Amino acid sequence: MPPTGKKIRVLVVDDSALMRQFISDILNSDPRIEVAGTARDGRDALKQIQLLRPDLVTMDVEMPNMSGLQALEEIMKTNPLPVIMVSSVTQEGADTTMKALALGCVDFIGKPSGSISLNIRDIGQDLIDKVIAASTARIRTRSGIFGGGGVKVPELNLNSGFRRMAPPVNIIGRRDIVAIASSTGGPMALSDLIPKLPKKFPVPIVITQHMPKEFTSSFARRLNESSEVEVVEGFDGLTLKPGRVVIAPGGSHLIVKRRSGVAVCGLSDAPPVLSVKPAANIMFMSVADEYGGNVLCVILTGMGRDGTDGAVALKRKGAYVIAESQKTCVVYGMPKAAVDAGVVDEVLPLNEIADAMVRLVKN
Repeated sequence: MPPTGKKIRVLVVDDSALMRQFISDILNSDPRIEVAGTARDGRDALKQIQLLRPDLVTMDVEMPNMSGLQALEEIMKTNPLPVIMVSSVTQEGADTTMKALALGCVDFIGKPSGSISLNIRDIGQDLIDKVIAASTARIRTRSGIFGGGGVKVPELNLNSGFRRMAPPVNIIGRRDIVAIASSTGGPMALSDLIPKLPKKFPVPIVITQHMPKEFTSSFARRLNESSEVEVVEGFDGLTLKPGRVVIAPGGSHLIVKRRSGVAVCGLSDAPPVLSVKPAANIMFMSVADEYGGNVLCVILTGMGRDGTDGAVALKRKGAYVIAESQKTCVVYGMPKAAVDAGVVDEVLPLNEIADAMVRLVKN
């Protein structure tokens, strides 16, 4: 967040004057945020960014003259700053959002009832939370990472690229499953990490990525298309097997259990935990119940502290825990919480995590 006393200045982009007003009213209702201006399409947005120098942009997807995707691509090339895409929750909207995440948008939010959502205030608090989190985000594009948002995040001094955070453990121990948690910035991080894994990755992988239910199937499909391992959205009874990556479906907690001795996925409709559903904490704890310490736990970029309590439970049973380095996190929240809890064995930049996973599960 910007320095004390400085509000987060937001440019609101939407081709609907009504939606621009609604979104502006929502954001201006929070004393930490100020709508610096609005734009009616992507082309206008590029002009307003030059004039107003906002900290962050909320960007509609479907607009005349220049779409949100086209504007996002130009922003990432010329003036990288945090962008939150505001899209419909249709399948087409979900697919477009996945493209936006690949281009470098920090986060997204779905309009609850189409391009003109008169009930958009229903997601008002979620939008405010995302804007505040994104204001400190680092902008990751295809060409690298840029400082962005209202304030620079201080670097950790990791001279060798990683550091051991807990007493050394026996890394030669069995690792029968990999469990990954990620949130803000996670889709791009996972899109970099998972395609680096070999087709014959020797153990199953389960992932909780904070994402609404309308978007996880599209995310899993796109990740599967770019990876050698199989990537699928989880469902009740789905078998866990080597070379299969399971994404928790939005709106349900993913749990791991055994049926007739076979490890499978289950879904829980329990309430949100730490305001998120799916929650990595629930997935991690179920993995601890079924696999004990024979687990490799990975915590990637994200706001909040989801995953830490589950990582504590795993660590107590002997699991090995990796956290993404602040150097490469879009939002250094979830990994920091795990580091602060003293349960992390290694802190690694994103580009080293795939190799570490292969090394550890081979042992």
